[in-house]
Amino acid sequence: MQALQREADALALQEKTLLGDLRKLEIDRQIKVEQLGQLDGEAAQLGRDLMAATERLTKLQQEDLAARPDLQARLVEMYKLGQARYARLLLSTSDLRRIGEASRTIAVLAKLDRDRIASHQHTLAELRSTRAALQERGRRLDALRAEARRAKSEVSKAAQARSDMIRDIDRQRDLNAQLAGELQAAQQKLQVALRNLATGGSPTEAAALPLKAFRGDLDWPVAGTVRRRFAKATGSLAAASNGIEIGTADLAPVTAVHEGVVAFADAFSGFGNLVILDHGAQTFSLYGNLLDIGVKRGARVEAGQPLGTVGASATGPAGLYFELRVDGQPVDPLQWLRRK
Repeated sequence: MQALQREADALALQEKTLLGDLRKLEIDRQIKVEQLGQLDGEAAQLGRDLMAATERLTKLQQEDLAARPDLQARLVEMYKLGQARYARLLLSTSDLRRIGEASRTIAVLAKLDRDRIASHQHTLAELRSTRAALQERGRRLDALRAEARRAKSEVSKAAQARSDMIRDIDRQRDLNAQLAGELQAAQQKLQVALRNLATGGSPTEAAALPLKAFRGDLDWPVAGTVRRRFAKATGSLAAASNGIEIGTADLAPVTAVHEGVVAFADAFSGFGNLVILDHGAQTFSLYGNLLDIGVKRGARVEAGQPLGTVGASATGPAGLYFELRVDGQPVDPLQWLRRK
């Protein structure tokens, strides 16, 4: 219960950071939405540019197709003239007085031929350039669409992460509250059971070696480290711990810290399999969270005798719950066990 109380306090502190985390997720989601909007806008503009470029390409192709017959015919005529070409036309003029006029005509024809060929070459070059630009824009558009899909996916992930965090915190709180309630009820039930054992008389009171003489010199019930310490109740049972929890490995052997009689050896809600040893004079030792029990009720055990093996604790990891009662009251076991 003490561990649960610490966890509850941690959750309370986590509420403050949770608001910050949720705000970060919300900001990230908003950024992704803005990025998605920008990418959609850029993709739409690129789509319009692509459509205009496609129309321009179609127009250039039509111009090329329209100019080809005339250009081809002119090239045929030029081929027929041979290598002399325009000089032959000039020399074929019989009237010397018309040589000037023929010369001007030939110059115009030559310019027209050059312009037609240059225009055709320019059209072909523009077609190649436009095709290359269209291909590049097409690749860019594909990249933008893929980026937009990723941005949309990130938006969904950010929103889902926010929902998951809220759901996990709510579920953790519910489980924490439920487990704390169950452990509180188990602790109260254990108090009643121990009180009944104390008032019912102890069959070992006269025979057992008094445990009080061994304060600070008792062997540890299991090898391990203290994971939860003893804490007296301060108005709330949920914040109290009448014993300690010793973290250890699964199946670690558990032994009696002092001779006594087995007063209880069975499953006990909240403490797993539980063994209670009666040491006389209203003095008891309790061993909880056992995986299995190796003794039976009424059996007499000696110090160091195996009682069972360690199992999982209420909070999950393997650990032994160990409690000492002297004069019917819980005491700090660490004051009675031998210092390591």
